[in-house]
Amino acid sequence: MAQVLEFKLPDLGEGLTEAEIVRWLVQVGDVVAIDQPVVEVETAKAMVEVPCPYGGVVTARFGEEGTELPVGAPLLTVAVGAAPSDGPQDGPADRSGAAPARGAAEGSGNVLVGYGTGEPPARRRRVRPTAPLAPAGPAPTAAVPTRAAGARDTLGTEARDTLGTEAPRATAHRNGTGTGTFRGDGPVPVISPLVRRLARENGLDLRELTGSGPDGLILRADVEEALRAAAPQDDRTRQPALAHAPAQAPGSVSSAPAGGIRIPLKGVRGAVADKLSRSRREIPEATCWVDADATELMRARAAMNAAGGPKISLLALLARICTAALARFPELNSSVDTEAREVVQFDHVHLGFAAQTDRGLVVPVVRDAHARDAEALTAEFARLTEAGRAGTLTPADLTGGTFTLNNYGVFGVDGSTPIINHPEAAMLGVGRIVPKPWVHEGELAVRQVVQLSLTFDHRVCDGGTAGGFLRYVADCVERPAVLLRTL
Repeated sequence: MAQVLEFKLPDLGEGLTEAEIVRWLVQVGDVVAIDQPVVEVETAKAMVEVPCPYGGVVTARFGEEGTELPVGAPLLTVAVGAAPSDGPQDGPADRSGAAPARGAAEGSGNVLVGYGTGEPPARRRRVRPTAPLAPAGPAPTAAVPTRAAGARDTLGTEARDTLGTEAPRATAHRNGTGTGTFRGDGPVPVISPLVRRLARENGLDLRELTGSGPDGLILRADVEEALRAAAPQDDRTRQPALAHAPAQAPGSVSSAPAGGIRIPLKGVRGAVADKLSRSRREIPEATCWVDADATELMRARAAMNAAGGPKISLLALLARICTAALARFPELNSSVDTEAREVVQFDHVHLGFAAQTDRGLVVPVVRDAHARDAEALTAEFARLTEAGRAGTLTPADLTGGTFTLNNYGVFGVDGSTPIINHPEAAMLGVGRIVPKPWVHEGELAVRQVVQLSLTFDHRVCDGGTAGGFLRYVADCVERPAVLLRTL
């Protein structure tokens, strides 16, 4: 007898709690093998394919493309062959109500980089309303996929802090326009912390809402609908939380322009926005810069590439200069532990570099850059850049950096004051290399000039250290032979 097993969104690691379904790789009725990728999801770190630990026939899928799901929410159910039972289990029941065998419920046990196909951590618990829903009007039809027989109804979220009652409350779903009112005393289940924050920022009490998701789960669309219903008619165009505000009435005054496109800050773009905002809030940053004559560096690179072998990239040479400079000024290869009020200096250099992709700005990390030569750095930069463009970077590729190199010269600009990649302490910016008039050996000449900028956390060092680091980098750019002392 076949058993229906439920595969839930696995623990994504790196503190990630949700993911967006980008593309389903299987259809209902398809036969899948153990560890076959079944769905492509995008997290705040990367886009990955998630494998299913069960082999069998797909009987149901939960969530359409573009839907955000929390960790532990069902992804799909698979009908598999019966297995010998060795006692009562905690896994989902089959069609007859019997528990599946432990071996089948545990799955293959194989693990992707940063992603497991096993059960989610035990600390993630379901949150259900503690009181029944009291309908206040006719309930609209919710776009919720039908579950296969025997599949567990386990879509839930972690118990979070609930909204305080001192905030002004929006009176949504009270006049027959909603699906009901939540009257429970326990935590209110929402699809993600972002939805809870959206409600908090707009003074909306989630207990007055009934979600259109499974188990009354409150979705973002439910919060936006409540805000639309609560907003006065003449003020709707000024509500920041509305995704589709009505057209402005003739003669009315509004600070927001008519029309426009609203783009959700989610996925990689949302993660970048959150990290940059946190950096600006927490880090007292300062920037210094210097112009450098890069003519000799360009000649050295040309000589290396003319000698045969793999081509050396300019970014790899700049990275090699950075690691040598960090060995002299380790204060900039550090992070601030705000809770302990300590500066943590690292004995390794995990070098991040900013890369622009179709999905937004990403910062892949070259592990142990201080131990790599120019050829190895060139190869690793190429691999990570290609993975970033293809959207296949893993969380391990995007985390753990200790210093960042930002080559904004590829955009044709000379200078910039970049925002530090939190929680790092510094970032070196490199502008474009262009011919400019320059005094060389006492005479005016045309040289290849580049502007270098260093943005640093003023908590880890003072201007003297930052200036010494930048001056050493500029000296190596102007006279690459300086690097021979550290090779």
